[in-house]
Amino acid sequence: MWARVANKLDRGLMLDFDQKMNLANQNTNNIHQKIDLAKLPTAKGASFDSHMDEHNARCLVNTRVELRRHIAEWAKDRNGKPIFWLNGMAGTGKSTIARSVAQSFADQCQLGASFFFKKGEGERGNATRFFTTIATDLMARIPELISGIRRAIDADPLISEKALKDQFEKLVLRPLSEIQQAPSQVLVFVIDALDECEREEDIRAILQLLARTKDIRPVSLRVFVTSRPELPLRLGFKQMSDGTYQDLVLHEVPKRTIEHDITLFLKHELEKIREQRSLSPDWPGNDQIQALVQLAVPLFIFATTACRYIGDQRDNPKERLAIILQYQTTHHVSKLDRTYLPILNQLFNDEDEADKQRRIVKFRGIVGSIVILESPLSITSLAHLLQISKEDIKCRLDSLHSVLSIPINEDVPIRLLHLSFRDFLVDPKKHGKSPYWVDGKETHKMLAGKCLQLMSSLKGLR
Repeated sequence: MWARVANKLDRGLMLDFDQKMNLANQNTNNIHQKIDLAKLPTAKGASFDSHMDEHNARCLVNTRVELRRHIAEWAKDRNGKPIFWLNGMAGTGKSTIARSVAQSFADQCQLGASFFFKKGEGERGNATRFFTTIATDLMARIPELISGIRRAIDADPLISEKALKDQFEKLVLRPLSEIQQAPSQVLVFVIDALDECEREEDIRAILQLLARTKDIRPVSLRVFVTSRPELPLRLGFKQMSDGTYQDLVLHEVPKRTIEHDITLFLKHELEKIREQRSLSPDWPGNDQIQALVQLAVPLFIFATTACRYIGDQRDNPKERLAIILQYQTTHHVSKLDRTYLPILNQLFNDEDEADKQRRIVKFRGIVGSIVILESPLSITSLAHLLQISKEDIKCRLDSLHSVLSIPINEDVPIRLLHLSFRDFLVDPKKHGKSPYWVDGKETHKMLAGKCLQLMSSLKGLR
């Protein structure tokens, strides 16, 4: 009898031991999987909800209502066109819409992946990590993809360095086609500012590859793309077969709708400024708000930049609002001029001509470098490169917080709040007409010279 009891105990212990070993092996396999998949590099900050961009604007409640409803219906329609191209000129609010749309899809568990291109932001400014980032996002949404993507990495450990076509087929197309249990909902990719991808050939390649998602089964995919209507984008979409995409031109949305949305935004932002600065309850007047609306339409970037400028804690909001409204009578200037001239003109409106020219030269050197540099630099690094003091740079940038992100920490990069500020400064049409015009070629030449000087110095190359 005791022998039978001992035998049962032995079998129980062995069974318990086997279960624990299996669990341990599963955990080990999971760890190895994660280590393998960690070999898949991603573009830092490219996802819609990255910490880097968490304070960027979303659509205000009761704005862009019809447009967002239209996008939501497109995504739900399994028989609809697989790609939605939202295009519009600079400053019309494409990225704000893209962030809001991505958040909405994420809330409904429909967001498959997102990639927000941004010129000058390292790998967010090119296609190097585009499909690896998409694949990483997809794995978080569909864990069943992990084994397929792991096989692709095992078969080709350098897949992340291969051609975009190879990355797409092995990391996205094939794994999605092989999964057994597809999500019940349509999944959406949100891709913002594709025009800011630096190589035109990559833009066209991405569009050609994304067009192939319409044939993926069993997963049902949709792709939402925003961009300016630049030539590479227009050509890329034109080459797609009929029925592949639908488009909507943002600056052709009815003027009445845009006026309504910009009015709500301005009232909301100016009310915050009034409360923060304890201004009188009748400020601003309705006539002032309407004047701002007319100056802004169709550019949301005008409204956001104007509000940042008016709300700057270092000046009187009433005076700053008055400065902007002076431009309602200047019919010969563009919308971008009306956005940025009030900010820049105030920097140089109280010196004699010689002093003004000296400060403009410094402005072109410092701000011109910031907008031309491929990757943003901090105040510390900029001072080292340009061989000027940090205090001088901070003084020049002190009144530009409404157009530049200038961190308190001197070692954190200075960034453009919107690419249209760069467009405004380097516009070839402004050569000889605007004192703020930045000569891109000359600035590149100057920066190259500064780099050579640094490398040739005693603390340079060894």
